[in-house]
Amino acid sequence: MSVRRVMPDIRSEAMEESRDFYALLGFEEVMNLGWVMTLASPTTPSAQVTFISQDRSAPVVPDLSVEVDDVDAAYAAVQASGAEIVHTLRDEEWGVRRFFVRDPNGRVVNVLSHR
Repeated sequence: MSVRRVMPDIRSEAMEESRDFYALLGFEEVMNLGWVMTLASPTTPSAQVTFISQDRSAPVVPDLSVEVDDVDAAYAAVQASGAEIVHTLRDEEWGVRRFFVRDPNGRVVNVLSHR
């Protein structure tokens, strides 16, 4: 299994203001579902930041997202470790397969692959 990208997830009630602020630093909006918005560098597309007002299908807003090439293998490894699964593995309607796990620092990590 390999990591494709890592991005911070920031809980926000100021989506438009966040987009405008980060545009000053060169970020552009690449995805916006209303409740979740991702900004990326146009020259380095894997440099991203995500803003989330709520999560539509999970009980909490994650702190960090890690995209992997095999989310099923990641899920099996995390389950075998005994780490707390916060949101079970599932396919989401916006084209990702994902789960949430709590890291040793108490942070919730969204682990995903695109379908």
